[in-house]
Amino acid sequence: MWLKPEEILLKNAFKLWVTEKDNEYFVLQRRRGYGEGGGGLTGLLVGTLDTVLDSTSKVAPFRILHHTPDSQVYWSIACGVTKEEIVQHWDWLQQNIMRTLSVFDSSEDITSFVQGKIRGLIAEEGKTSLVLEDDPEKFREALLRFEKWFELPPEEKLVTYYSCSYWKGKVPCQGWLYLSTNFLCFYSYLLGAEAALLQLQTTWSTGVKLVISWDEIWRLEKTSNVLLTESIHVLAHGEDHYFSMLLHLNETFVIMEQLADYSIKRLFDKEAFQREPALSDPLQITKRGLEAHAKSEQFQTFFRLPKEENLLEVHESFLYVPFSHYNTLGKICLSENYLCFASQDGSQCHVIIPMREVVNVEKPDSSSRALTVCVRGKRALRFSEVRDYQRLANTIRSRCGISASPQHSASSGAIRGECQSLINHFEDNPEDVTLMVGQKDSSKAVSTEALMTVFHPQDVENLDPKMLKEKMKEQSWNIHFSEYGRGTSMFFTKKTRDLIVRGVPEALRGELWMLFSGAVNDMATHPGYYTELVEQSLGTSTLATDEIERDLHRSLPDHPAFQSDTGISALRRVLTAYAYRNPKIGYCQAMNILTSVLLLYAKEEEAFWLLVAVCERMLPDYFNRRIIGALVDQAVFEDLIRENLPQLVEHMTDLSFFSSVSLSWFLTLFISVLPIESAVNVVDCFFYDGIKAILQLGLAVLDYNMEALISCHDDAEAVTILNKFFDSVTNKDSPLPPTVQQASVGNNDKTSHFNVDISELIREAYEKYGHIRSEEVESSRKRNKLHVIQTLEDTTKQNVIRVVSQEVRFSASQLDELYNLFKRQHFLSCYWTMKSPALLHHDPSLAYLEQYQLGFQQFSVLFSLLEPWAFCTNKSTLSLWIFRLIDENQDGLVNFKEFCYALDTLYSGSFTNKLKFLFKLHLPPAFDLPEDGVIRKSPERGRGKVDLQAYLKQWQNEILKKEETIKDLPRINQTQFIQFSKTLYNIFHGDPDEESLYRAVAHVTSLLLRMEEVGRRLQEPSSPPESTKSADSPPAGAGAAAAAAAAAAAPEESPSTEEASTTPESSDTPGSHNSQEAAADLSEIEWSFSFEQVLASLLNEPALVTFFERPVDVQTKLAQARVAQLKLKVNK
Repeated sequence: MWLKPEEILLKNAFKLWVTEKDNEYFVLQRRRGYGEGGGGLTGLLVGTLDTVLDSTSKVAPFRILHHTPDSQVYWSIACGVTKEEIVQHWDWLQQNIMRTLSVFDSSEDITSFVQGKIRGLIAEEGKTSLVLEDDPEKFREALLRFEKWFELPPEEKLVTYYSCSYWKGKVPCQGWLYLSTNFLCFYSYLLGAEAALLQLQTTWSTGVKLVISWDEIWRLEKTSNVLLTESIHVLAHGEDHYFSMLLHLNETFVIMEQLADYSIKRLFDKEAFQREPALSDPLQITKRGLEAHAKSEQFQTFFRLPKEENLLEVHESFLYVPFSHYNTLGKICLSENYLCFASQDGSQCHVIIPMREVVNVEKPDSSSRALTVCVRGKRALRFSEVRDYQRLANTIRSRCGISASPQHSASSGAIRGECQSLINHFEDNPEDVTLMVGQKDSSKAVSTEALMTVFHPQDVENLDPKMLKEKMKEQSWNIHFSEYGRGTSMFFTKKTRDLIVRGVPEALRGELWMLFSGAVNDMATHPGYYTELVEQSLGTSTLATDEIERDLHRSLPDHPAFQSDTGISALRRVLTAYAYRNPKIGYCQAMNILTSVLLLYAKEEEAFWLLVAVCERMLPDYFNRRIIGALVDQAVFEDLIRENLPQLVEHMTDLSFFSSVSLSWFLTLFISVLPIESAVNVVDCFFYDGIKAILQLGLAVLDYNMEALISCHDDAEAVTILNKFFDSVTNKDSPLPPTVQQASVGNNDKTSHFNVDISELIREAYEKYGHIRSEEVESSRKRNKLHVIQTLEDTTKQNVIRVVSQEVRFSASQLDELYNLFKRQHFLSCYWTMKSPALLHHDPSLAYLEQYQLGFQQFSVLFSLLEPWAFCTNKSTLSLWIFRLIDENQDGLVNFKEFCYALDTLYSGSFTNKLKFLFKLHLPPAFDLPEDGVIRKSPERGRGKVDLQAYLKQWQNEILKKEETIKDLPRINQTQFIQFSKTLYNIFHGDPDEESLYRAVAHVTSLLLRMEEVGRRLQEPSSPPESTKSADSPPAGAGAAAAAAAAAAAPEESPSTEEASTTPESSDTPGSHNSQEAAADLSEIEWSFSFEQVLASLLNEPALVTFFERPVDVQTKLAQARVAQLKLKVNK
């Protein structure tokens, strides 16, 4: 089997191994004691040693090593149990590798190539084994176990499962890890006894059953320690969970990382999620889909391609590179609109070919499995040793719209001849690469030229030293273009990066920024798009446009370009057009500074597409209200400080200072702290290497000031040191005159006695920290994003709890539990729906209290778990009235404060407050509305649409709002009163004291109606006959009220209902024996009660007072709700 290349020591190893075969680069060895002859005494000892060793420590008897003639280092690359197996590997190396190694000039390149090839073989073997393991029958069995053990809703999609161990302290529990769309689950039962550890339930010593939702995870990482060689660490709810002994640990971790990231994007970071339609349906998420999406993301990031491009095919091949005169091994990556190639032999060479640039595809030699791609500008790229070259050629032709039919044979023949002559020329004359020169793409300006060409045109006749050096830089780039090509299909190599580090010429900066960022492709595929945006956004008035107008004159105010209407107008158009294109981002501070610099060196439309590339691809989630992307990169920066600057870490254990001071570095790419003529060099590196360049430079800045920072006594002194350093940075090669050069935006005071050249600083950053790989940065980003998001969410929770705690009687811990239940209820309605309306209820751009809100359906489910009356019937109607009552702004949504107010009243309120709450449920707006729960009005939500005047008015009303008294409540009419009586019966239903409570309500009802009748008599002295009649007999209303009360309770099947329907009051009155007539009379009489009357009557009934003043065990309620919340969703 092939092994991951590892360096081995051979000082004494040859005593244990016998060389069977060898050549210039490889050695096949047999371990002594195996095979022919046995090896004498030494072989006997070795064989005995291998036999008595534990099976996990045994050594395979055959192996293959790689080495180079001028090196003493050996690398193990293969091992085998049988000679046939190892010989098969040896023959493959002889046939496929040996002939290739002769083209390399150095031993390092040979070793790098061999290692890359072996890793590729291991990856291919891994893919094959995984496909074989993906047994549909086994997956169905696992799915049945998953559904049985965890009782999750049937909509929950199982993605994959693995056998592993879960560590409880120092004891491993072997079981199964199940990864689904919304949950991480683990199940284990030992010796046949099922064990359970639900995240919020109980633990038994026999095993575990674990359920954690992805949106609750704070940390997800691979770790190792003395006890565990390698494991996956999950931090959720403040508890650490470790999973180890996974057969495919890396694959498992990647899937977990993808699912956690998917959950974060879908539930918290919807701005980024909306740009990924492939993952929009949670019911369609699969392991294969996640893997394909992850590969497409890596593909887009590496080649700086639009988000719409998906990686469709990957082919291993060789590409002939004329500037090096040899074939470089790498992979062809094909998407819908691009053909890309990246080397794998350490040459760091890659090329991007837009399909629109391809003019023909030829197959010059089937024996070498080669195809040639001809592009505009008289360029051709020859790919060889492509396994499926015929199908690849046909795919490229079809995507480019190139026909191979006979009617096109004339034109294609001419192109074929041209391509063949190019290939022949390169092979016969490798020193002549002048035909590789491409043609510079002309971009059509919308309205203006680059501002630097307008306000500082280059003087051709100026021959001062700086201009001469500038000309030399241009000449270096022209030579580079002649060797590596120019334009969209230029080769990117180490030499390209070297030229970037030295500094880009002023005349080429805009062109190269467009090329390196991928913005050139965006602009080419969207002709006229920017002009349309400018026309559509012209004259619009939003919050974003107001902010833009405010910041226009703060953008590089000392630069001549932005002291005139030309620059200001261009800046306004670009920022407004982008805000119109992407209203989710709209406009954020720092965008104006960045765009100003882009406009200096790029045409207006180019500057727009550069801004798109930065905001949507290169710095994702930077420019929004919570600047999540910048906070994530600051966390990555802290990790890199710990790894690379240990002295600084020892002195400053709290690295949060560097996070706060470096925020502007990341948001503005150092433009706000460096002089502009120096900052543009940083931007050059950023467009080529991405955020990695900013991180490297940040480390170099701290390293340069290490001694001063270690000796400082407080943060203020450290900030002063860094500010002075930035003010001292200069660009000695800048050809710009003093009128154009300017100090950094942050500080114009240049009193430093020393100067640092920006080119030297950047070069030092690449030399010291260039080992940082982009893949490592992306991995660290994913790891830290979970922690950053959860920290922001926790901050939101703490702020909400602090505000709400001032108005309710819940403790801080109870409010914490309630908030978690409230938030989880919001997410439960989002888990299994493709476009859940509840997703719109979460808006991080709003105030803390408004970020999470529940609609009626969500509220009804949560209230049913927490209501204080366990036996209450007709819950849905009561929930609807409560929802309408506490929805103060009547937008169909309830926030956490409103929810807590209702619970606090029902849990801990006085008898009077509880009764007042129930009384108000039967008054408008709660009662006098249709029973459909339809949202009356839906305010516009989202950035740029917030009505600030409405918020100010609401805030003012809350300040001026006086406490409501019982005298302020309106009277309750007969319909509302009858429903009020029914509500009381519903609340009491099933209570142990139901009969006495029922009688008490009937007594109060009768008493109130008598009081009403007495009041009516006193108000109507002009009707003596009626008054006399009423005086002789009890009021008909009383009997009718009793009948109405009985009717209200009749639907409830209770043994006490019939008994309670005949109350003492109703049996003593003749009117009660004729209830139907009394009810008819009641309907003709309009009567009402005040709250004081109802309160006074109920206070006379001890059973009712005792019931409402009965304390509620809040902790028990919360614990029960926590366990039942997910199960209630299942039952529904």
